[in-house]
Amino acid sequence: MKKVKYFYNTQTLKYEKLVVSVRVKILRILGFVSAAIVTGVLFLSVSYRFLDSPKEKSLRRDIDNMKEQYDALQHRMNEAKIQLTELQQRDNEIYRVIFEASPIPDSTRAGKIEKDEELAQLQSFSSNDIIASTAVLLKELLNRIKSQEKSYTEIDELVKNKQKMLASIPAIQPVANKDLKRIASGFGYRIDPIYKTVKYHAGLDFSAPSGTPIYVTGDGVVEEAALSDVGYGNHVVVRHGYGYKTLYGHMLRTKVKAGQTVKRGDVLGWVGSTGKSTGPHCHYEVMKNGEKVDPVYFFFNDLSPEEFDRMLKIARSGNQSFD
Repeated sequence: MKKVKYFYNTQTLKYEKLVVSVRVKILRILGFVSAAIVTGVLFLSVSYRFLDSPKEKSLRRDIDNMKEQYDALQHRMNEAKIQLTELQQRDNEIYRVIFEASPIPDSTRAGKIEKDEELAQLQSFSSNDIIASTAVLLKELLNRIKSQEKSYTEIDELVKNKQKMLASIPAIQPVANKDLKRIASGFGYRIDPIYKTVKYHAGLDFSAPSGTPIYVTGDGVVEEAALSDVGYGNHVVVRHGYGYKTLYGHMLRTKVKAGQTVKRGDVLGWVGSTGKSTGPHCHYEVMKNGEKVDPVYFFFNDLSPEEFDRMLKIARSGNQSFD
């Protein structure tokens, strides 16, 4: 049953029935609806701001799982990078040193130019930091692995040629010298026997009777077998490969010709005193990549450690050279 409302009319001093007009009813309804809409909007705004929907909660869990997996992947990639760096150090400092190959610069291994281009490309996109950093690290690892594979392929070829290389590198004395008494002058600054001034002596002088055999110290090809009256006199130059050459000077006469292949221990000629020389001896030089180096470090095939120490002391004594 509908309630009837009354109000007291002060003018007529009577209770009168309250009659609400249609206009007022409409305004009341509109006010209620407006308040409800505003309240709903406020509630939804607060809900969306501070409360996650089931789908958002699921997505947030997926993101958290992805971050955990990314952290684990990043850790494993960093470990792989450390292990690869150790392999690269062994490659440069051990394997390539053994075979006298030039070390590979780290910038080449990492592919620095490609890395910079890749980073610039990633930064131009609207990618997040996780994707960008992972892509850059992965690119660097792939470059390093590719470079390391190439290096090991090169070393594999060097291993195959190791026996040939060891046979070619100068490794014995050019004149029989079991008692180590034939070293007459060493490498470095020595007194010139003719001008009596200090000059650079680029080899070792082995004193020996005229006619003593001179042996080639490593496998190679005779590059020069020249006969002259000045300088080295009758001398032979042998190209061993791998950047090595040796020179044998002041021979009485030579036994080989240019272009001839020789093996370590073959006789090249005989001790003499031709050219600029003050007595019969063999002037012996070793050149590595065009630079003359101390031959005393290339007698490892026929000297014990004790004999090598003795030879070092003899060769370093500041005496007069024979040429």
